[in-house]
Amino acid sequence: MTNTQTIADHIRELEARRFDAIVAEDFDTFAELCDERLSYTHSNGVRDTLETYIIACRTGYYDYHHVEHPIDDVLVLGDVVIVHGRMRADLTVSGTRTNLHTQSMAVWVRSDEQWRLLAFQGTSIPTNGRG
Repeated sequence: MTNTQTIADHIRELEARRFDAIVAEDFDTFAELCDERLSYTHSNGVRDTLETYIIACRTGYYDYHHVEHPIDDVLVLGDVVIVHGRMRADLTVSGTRTNLHTQSMAVWVRSDEQWRLLAFQGTSIPTNGRG
């Protein structure tokens, strides 16, 4: 197995861990997986930092019930990895239950031999599948 494939497999595991942590309300684990400079852009255009996202989750503003995150592509570029995929989520946002279906992009960076999530952006997929 090539080093690139090993890294890609590891990032796939980290992606699963971060979504599992959010659904399990294990926000400490989620935070450990993230870079302190995290930029988390939601499908509605709202952008959170690591701190504001964790606060929103801990206070119940975002309450994830179930998340599916199939990964389409993992691009390894040295100490940066870009993950393209989709996200289907059943969650409650500010008291309203909703379902999301998005295209997503995550950026992971390696620092001190640890991979951390630096950025995430979800973009809503129109119901007809086209923009």
